[in-house]
Amino acid sequence: MRRAGLILLLCAVAIMAPLAAAEAWTIEQLMHALGQQRSGQAHFVERKYLAILDAPVESSGELRFRAPDRLEKITLEPHPESLVLEGNTLTVVRGERRHIVQLSDYREIAAFIDSIRATLVGDQAALERIYAASLAGTAQDWTLTLLPREPKMAEVVLRIAISGSHAQLRGIEILQADGDRSVMEIVSEGAAR
Repeated sequence: MRRAGLILLLCAVAIMAPLAAAEAWTIEQLMHALGQQRSGQAHFVERKYLAILDAPVESSGELRFRAPDRLEKITLEPHPESLVLEGNTLTVVRGERRHIVQLSDYREIAAFIDSIRATLVGDQAALERIYAASLAGTAQDWTLTLLPREPKMAEVVLRIAISGSHAQLRGIEILQADGDRSVMEIVSEGAAR
């Protein structure tokens, strides 16, 4: 009887050990893994759910990142558009129109963009200056939830949820204070679609 109990205990430990290791995924480990990525390119499909519309607005294209501070969102469908962020400068190109914006002039937008940039470079300190961050899941399937610390930003954005696997982002969901939300699915280059 004791031997059967010992065998059952050993089996339980053998089964639970991988689960315990999977649960040990922390924000520090995530930020370290993300910080190792110096550049990346992915395809995206974004759906914006707006209260004034019956159906979501869908767009698709490419995302590009180069550490430490260059982000590009190239929308191909339904209409070509380019957003390029380098340092403090955001350049938006729509058709023949080109707009250049300094993020320092738009504090709330800068804070939102910095959340994505800080996540991509694995800068936990920068991220936590702007957001209360919590991580759920395992290394294979995690969700980083960001809640704005500043009341002015919380008047615009309630929550940002970034999901992924290891150092690869799979999605970004943004819930705005007015109830509108956007959901972006991300498929890295070379990954199966």
